[in-house]
Amino acid sequence: MRPLHHTARIAFLTSLSLILFLLEGFLPLPLPVPGAKLGLAAIVTLIALRLLPRTRDAAAVLLLRIFLSAFLGGGVAPLLYSLAGGLASFAAMVLLLRYTQLSLIGISAVGGLFHNIAQLLVAAAVMESSALLFYAPILGCVGILTGTGIGILAQSIVKKINK
Repeated sequence: MRPLHHTARIAFLTSLSLILFLLEGFLPLPLPVPGAKLGLAAIVTLIALRLLPRTRDAAAVLLLRIFLSAFLGGGVAPLLYSLAGGLASFAAMVLLLRYTQLSLIGISAVGGLFHNIAQLLVAAAVMESSALLFYAPILGCVGILTGTGIGILAQSIVKKINK
C-alpha cells in the first residue's frame, strides 16, 4: 500500500470512529450504570484490527480518536478513562486475535469486558474508593453484552468489505 493511501485509510477510520463516538453522546441509553455506553467507536477499532496491515495502525486509529475526543471537549478526566479502557480493551483484543481462534464477536465481547473493568479500576483509584468495585459484576455483564453487539456489527461490516 502506498504511503498516502495508508495515511488516508488511518485518517478515514479515525474520522469515522470520532463521529460514532460523538453521535453516541446524543443517544439516550437505558443502561443500568451511569456513564455506561455502547462503545460504537469500537466498531471501527475492530475493523482496523482486521483490515489494516499492522497492529500499530489500528492503535493509531484508537489513540487519535481518544485524544481528538478529549480535545473536542472531553477534558482530562474523560481522557484518563478513555485511555485506560481503550488500551486495556485493545491489548486484550490484539492478544486474542493473535493467539486464539475466537470470532470477532467473541474478541469484541472480551474487549468490552476489559474496557469497563479498566475504567472502573481507574474510577476507584481516582475517587479513592473501593466501594465502586461493587459495580464490577454489572459493568462486566454490560461490557460483554455491548461488546457482543459491537462485534456482530463489526464482523458483518468486515465480511461486506472483504467481498
